[in-house]
Amino acid sequence: MIFNSIQYLIFLPTVFLLYWFVFNKTIKLQNFLLLVVSYIFYGWWDWRFLSLIIFSSIIDFYCGIFIEKTNQKKDKKKWLTLSMLINLGFLGVFKYFNFFSNSLKEGLLSLGYQIDTLTLDIVLPVGISFYTFQTMSYTIDVYRGQLKPTKDPIAFFSFVSFFPQLVAGPIERATNLLPQFYTKRTFDLEKAKDGLRQILWGLFKKIVIADNCAIIVNEVFDSYTDFNSSTLFIGALFFAFQIYGDFSGYSDIAIGTARLFGFNLMQNFAFPYFSRDIAEFWRKWHISLTTWFRDYVYIPLGGSRGGVWMKVRNTFIIFIVSGFWHGANWTFIIWGLLNALYFLPLLLLNKNRVNTNAIASNSIFVEPKEFIKIILTFFITLIAWIFFRAPNVHSAFSYIKNMISSSIISVPEVSLKPLVFIIVLVIVEWFQRNNKHGLYMNELKMNKFSRWLIYYILIIIIFWFGAEKQEFIYFQF
Repeated sequence: MIFNSIQYLIFLPTVFLLYWFVFNKTIKLQNFLLLVVSYIFYGWWDWRFLSLIIFSSIIDFYCGIFIEKTNQKKDKKKWLTLSMLINLGFLGVFKYFNFFSNSLKEGLLSLGYQIDTLTLDIVLPVGISFYTFQTMSYTIDVYRGQLKPTKDPIAFFSFVSFFPQLVAGPIERATNLLPQFYTKRTFDLEKAKDGLRQILWGLFKKIVIADNCAIIVNEVFDSYTDFNSSTLFIGALFFAFQIYGDFSGYSDIAIGTARLFGFNLMQNFAFPYFSRDIAEFWRKWHISLTTWFRDYVYIPLGGSRGGVWMKVRNTFIIFIVSGFWHGANWTFIIWGLLNALYFLPLLLLNKNRVNTNAIASNSIFVEPKEFIKIILTFFITLIAWIFFRAPNVHSAFSYIKNMISSSIISVPEVSLKPLVFIIVLVIVEWFQRNNKHGLYMNELKMNKFSRWLIYYILIIIIFWFGAEKQEFIYFQF
């Protein structure tokens, strides 16, 4: 089931009414309802894959209990290892087995050896990378003593499968989300209204921005050799906003939906395209994954505590692993490597924490120097996105080569209609850059007429200019 579907339009209000008016007697009843509807939500694609998420939940639930029960550190480590092996094993089989098999075959072929390798004809379970990392955070935090293991299987299974963020995040930490399943939730009208606004803004970003951009992006990337340089630049530009509108739109809908049920999810995007360097960009893009890698990979490797070599090594590991997390293709690894190279000068010059302050906090307009930094950061990010979108490494390099030519000043050969909506998006989010989302409103400072006028305009735009329904990009990860 996807957020921008008729099924979900029926599903969400039905669950909302049951949650607050029928199952509101106890927390356990509400948790049980959330568990059932989350499995329905996830099983809508393919019921067979429910067995994976249920099995993973069972393993991590009991591993957490056994980690706490034993007093021997080596035994605790055994249970943690079991949890990680099973979770990463699922990822390895479903997501990476064919990649490694084909890479081995191609590598040996380049050395003059031809072998037949085994590949699996299997479908990648939707959202497996997201819920796998979420459950792993639980057992790791229990092992570290940062979280007491739960004895309530309903609460834990609901935490793992919580439908708003199950398929494409945010990747919630057990320390943040799991305790909310033990706490009595009371309906908060202000929180619910803000949640609905965030959902509306997320739908605008997905249906109007991302889906309109997708039509042009698919056309350009599928036949990039047939277009001039300016068209290729437009294709790359539209993909940058497609992936932002698609993924941050999903996060907005997920966070807003969770608020309707009394839950607070972490912010996953903080207007990243206003970043002044690549370090700031990665503090604002896919925050839940970036901080996950920081806390569970980067810091355990030594973080920035060692010498220059250790810092460089750990940085490259993080970015390459992050690229590999996104997909079983060399394009994602090159994308991660490229971002590591972008980050390296800041790290070596100790300038990776320079731009932590709010941009243009006391002014509507940004200073010329900072504006140039934003443009440069966006441009190098756009180049990296070409590798993310291209079907293979050769196509990515060829695309960039064809894009950087004299025909860059020619007239684009595709529709520029999405550019109008992108400009609207940028303007709105610039004025909202210090808030949690683009449609945040202070009802004390804005009258009712103005608020409802904005709602109706957005709804009309969504229905009138929304493109043909496209699947969320991050469903493939």
